[in-house]
Amino acid sequence: MGMTIAEKILAAKSGQARVQPGDVVTVQLDTIVLFDNNFVPSNWRDIQRVCDPERIVVVFDHRVPAPNQIAAGAHRTGREFARRFGIKRIHDVGREQGISHQLIADYGYAVPGSTLVCSDSHTCSGGVFNCLARGVGGPDIIYAAVKGETWFRCGETIRYELEGRLPKAVTAKDAFLQIAGVHGDHATQNVEYGGSGVASLSINARKTITTMSAELSAEFATFECDDALAQWVCARTQTPFEAVQPDADAKYKAVRKVDLAALEPLVALPDSVVNNSRQVGELKGTRIDQAYIGSCANGTQDDLELAAAVLRGKRVAPGVRLIVVPASMTVYRDAMKSGAIVTLMEAGATIAPPTCGACGGGHMGVLAEQEVCITSSTRNFKGRMGEPSSRVYMASPATVAASAIAGTISDPREFLN
Repeated sequence: MGMTIAEKILAAKSGQARVQPGDVVTVQLDTIVLFDNNFVPSNWRDIQRVCDPERIVVVFDHRVPAPNQIAAGAHRTGREFARRFGIKRIHDVGREQGISHQLIADYGYAVPGSTLVCSDSHTCSGGVFNCLARGVGGPDIIYAAVKGETWFRCGETIRYELEGRLPKAVTAKDAFLQIAGVHGDHATQNVEYGGSGVASLSINARKTITTMSAELSAEFATFECDDALAQWVCARTQTPFEAVQPDADAKYKAVRKVDLAALEPLVALPDSVVNNSRQVGELKGTRIDQAYIGSCANGTQDDLELAAAVLRGKRVAPGVRLIVVPASMTVYRDAMKSGAIVTLMEAGATIAPPTCGACGGGHMGVLAEQEVCITSSTRNFKGRMGEPSSRVYMASPATVAASAIAGTISDPREFLN
């Protein structure tokens, strides 16, 4: 019996010939990403050594720039940690700032066949690069930084065969909301994406799907490697790699087909994305106070360009706040050069610096009592973006932009020529 992508990488990184569901393995880690929240506890000052400074990346992203003294102290501890151990890959406030999962894409920190951990729950985002990337707990990330290894239990894998091409104004976010809405939770399971439709998706679009797979409670989310992915990686790093493809006789818990061409714009109702999606038309006219475009899932150049296309020549509705957060300074600069930032600002958007920000209820767009937001970010559970009585709908950047113009949840197809 053959192996899936996840099983193959777990076997290779644990030095075993074969790994199957139920096995618990200790794997060597290629990249360990630490972020600002990790450095809030003082025990980071007690660490005497790290496994290898070349394998560690330090990122400040959740509370950037520091909105309070706790965040400022964590940033200082992180800077001291990087200096003490000679960690050169540090993304501080400034030119190389960004959300960790976008920086992994921008700087080639993940390559096919590799392993990566971070203590942020959306670390499965990195699986777009045909690798295994996963969020781990606070004590686990300290152990990983010191020892350069961690353990995983191998779960069963569900494979999604993506077919066809997305229609105009329908995005990878809608594809994910379709999967989450129909198939629900995937706890303890891996998800593997492949099929003929993958070639029609940009790398950024694929990354949206792997990032959002955290909301399925998936262990790992991986894409097959194709020429487009290999070219993306080679353009950003000289790290050698070997693509990992599933065996033809790999055993899956289920194989499900998704017809991209049949999808329409979707919206997740407040409090969950699992089994909670509706076609945008069913919610048309729902009043909003805020529209938010950004996050590790949908703050890419593609997302900003799409939002700008919807908003070009139009204005944000009176009484609505449109907040746009590029996922990294690289994205920000590219969107400035293309004119997307100017288009968004002229429409009435406020552009924030790259940060997780309001996506996690931190700052730069948190919600007040009873306010309604439509967001392209990663989560919409109660209280996620601020006051528990607020309501958060989730949709694609195109749907968010259209809703900002109308002041109510709206279909982006009505605003794109």
